[in-house]
Amino acid sequence: MISMYTIQGIFRLIRFPNLLFIGLTQYLLQTCIYQPIYKGDIPANDAVQFYALLAASLFIAAGGYIINDYFDVAIDEVNRPNRLVVGKIISRRGAMFLHFLCSGIGLFFTFYSIRTLSFFYLVPFNLAAILLLWFYSVRFKKSFLIGNLLISLLVAWSIIIFFLSKINPLDLVKGQEIRQARFYQLCFLYAGFAFLSTMARELMKDIEDREGDRRYGCRTLPIVWGIPVAIFITLLWLVLLLLLLLGVMVFLLQLKMRIAFLYGCIFLLIPLFSLIRNTARAKDPDDFGVLSNRMKWFLLAGILSMVFFYF
Repeated sequence: MISMYTIQGIFRLIRFPNLLFIGLTQYLLQTCIYQPIYKGDIPANDAVQFYALLAASLFIAAGGYIINDYFDVAIDEVNRPNRLVVGKIISRRGAMFLHFLCSGIGLFFTFYSIRTLSFFYLVPFNLAAILLLWFYSVRFKKSFLIGNLLISLLVAWSIIIFFLSKINPLDLVKGQEIRQARFYQLCFLYAGFAFLSTMARELMKDIEDREGDRRYGCRTLPIVWGIPVAIFITLLWLVLLLLLLLGVMVFLLQLKMRIAFLYGCIFLLIPLFSLIRNTARAKDPDDFGVLSNRMKWFLLAGILSMVFFYF
């Protein structure tokens, strides 16, 4: 019988709060973006297919977190000894088994979520995501910037795969419907937001973890080019994010979405200005740990803004 201590270890291993965030993102996309735009023209079995895709995304992400910790045991013993799970709570063999189990279940649910054969491309796409998560953990995580870009793309992928599950790319090329264009714009707006936010956060984490990464031969940005350059490039990503948000704020004013505009000012623009200022002033690894955690809340605030498109 599995002990409560082991269950707690598994929940830490699969980053349960992060999985809740992925689930919330796709749920809001379904209820606040897709359903209002396509109201009256939603397939009868759409809910079943959505929850299957949601399950697929959660299991694939869980498998990715597991394999990442599997290959990161030595580094985590330096950077995060108190949060170590693999080799301490769960054996390495058990972690590998859980990775293949979660990834396999994820592929099963991906197949189950397919509407017609014309949507079969979702299966190889999610298979590619699983393979990229594996190679990220094995090799790319230690590479210069490639790992940061890859994990940021994979975070945005949870939004893109939702979009692709609703609209066949061939229909997208035709581009005949106004609502299709609106759905496309909103999905890729949030995907871009997720990509830029994650990229900035990954760089903050690299600066925070540089000592452990250096010890085990990683070639992350702060190790190769130094901390001042890493901070400067992190600020560039934050400024790009700021430009994106300013464009969205202008768009909200044009649509006369005043409550959404006020929300954006209080929960997105002001915190982002604070993040930019504090990143420029940060010096110690602990400072970047705090900034990384704040980026999580910032990303959550951005995703929650979807509720304003429901009305």
